[in-house]
Amino acid sequence: MIRSLYIAAKDLKAEFRTKQMFNSMLIFSLIVLVVFSISFGDFLGDSSKVEKLAPGVLWVAFTFAGMLGLSRTFVMESENGCLEALKLCPVDRSTIYTGKVFSNLVIVFLMEIVTLPFFVVLFNYSLDSGTLLLLGLVLLLGTLGFIVVGTLLSALTLSTRTRELLLPVLLLPVLLPVLIPGVEATAGVLAGNGLSGISSELRLLAVYDLIFFAISHLVFEYVISD
Repeated sequence: MIRSLYIAAKDLKAEFRTKQMFNSMLIFSLIVLVVFSISFGDFLGDSSKVEKLAPGVLWVAFTFAGMLGLSRTFVMESENGCLEALKLCPVDRSTIYTGKVFSNLVIVFLMEIVTLPFFVVLFNYSLDSGTLLLLGLVLLLGTLGFIVVGTLLSALTLSTRTRELLLPVLLLPVLLPVLIPGVEATAGVLAGNGLSGISSELRLLAVYDLIFFAISHLVFEYVISD
């Protein structure tokens, strides 16, 4: 675990030195929210319609913005010729995967935290602290599932010429079990439901996270092999 944290710290230090990936994801997610808020401008005064539309818009913004970052997960090491050195590190290769998951999770979750106030303003929400905490839990579980699978597929598509195009094609079908309960749980939270009202969706997200993390942890060694 400590070695995974070292790898995550290395990635985060490199990323926040330039903020290239973070800024790209943040700008993309904000553009999506602004475009949808303008398109649905006539409905924003109707709370019942906003409750149906807004959760999907939020997850569209986060999912596609996150893919921008995931497609760059191993590119820096590949372009700088450091991927082989990373493989030669005296650690299990699953440690590399776990470190990448940590760093991706931190970057994407930070992007979501920064984006969320803009979502609240653009879609006329007024959320108390309890609702924000519950929404944060939903986003954390959903984002973890997204990152767990996306990091593995990013490694899988690393050697292909069209990895930026191939990653969404492979990732989106696998993400459906995350996106459906994620959107439903977000809608429930924004509608004022408590923890008990979205417990089934949270369980689905947690189970998905655990299963796919375990599978990805086991197969990563073969995915990254030459």
